[in-house]
Amino acid sequence: MKELIEFVARSIAHDPNSVKVTEINEDGHTIIQLEVAPEDKGRIIGKQGRVAQAMRVLLRVAAVKAGARVTLQIV
Repeated sequence: MKELIEFVARSIAHDPNSVKVTEINEDGHTIIQLEVAPEDKGRIIGKQGRVAQAMRVLLRVAAVKAGARVTLQIV
């Protein structure tokens, strides 16, 4: 799931080398933190949060298939 978010974020960002994805496991719940360059943050979030929402939906689908609980945080 980490790779999925990293692939999508690198495809959207102007500076794909600044994309950093970390995975934190807490009590059976996984938190994926996405860090991008400040100038790319708007592109990752999108107008009215639509791009971020779409990434969360993709992540949710992958999590259901894997039987896990996952949350995406954009830092």
